[in-house]
Amino acid sequence: QVQLVESGGGLVQAGDSLRLSCAASGRTFSSYGMAWFRQAPGKEREFVAAISWSGANTKYADSVKGRFTISRDNTKNTVYLQMNSLKPEDTAVYYCAPTTRDPNLSGSPRLYDYWGQGTQVTVSS
Repeated sequence: QVQLVESGGGLVQAGDSLRLSCAASGRTFSSYGMAWFRQAPGKEREFVAAISWSGANTKYADSVKGRFTISRDNTKNTVYLQMNSLKPEDTAVYYCAPTTRDPNLSGSPRLYDYWGQGTQVTVSS
């Protein structure tokens, strides 16, 4: 089982940047694809970005494309989400999740195996 700890959230103003981190336990981190999801109050969890196990392939939701960048450092068992030009609609709890079942980076939550506790991102206008 993989344990995940997200960090880096906070309260920022529109246009600001944040970098989220997700530290994963386990020696097999580099074998997992990783993704970030988010969930706003009263809404379903939605896909944000995904990265393949090697880091060679990435995919983004249309709503964040060009503003967010996902990356990973397998030597540190950590995946990152750099968020630039934040908007109030980016406000949500952000979660990272690993997968061995989503090779095409579809971002379907049902293909992701474990979830961390999340980190809150609040963007004020």
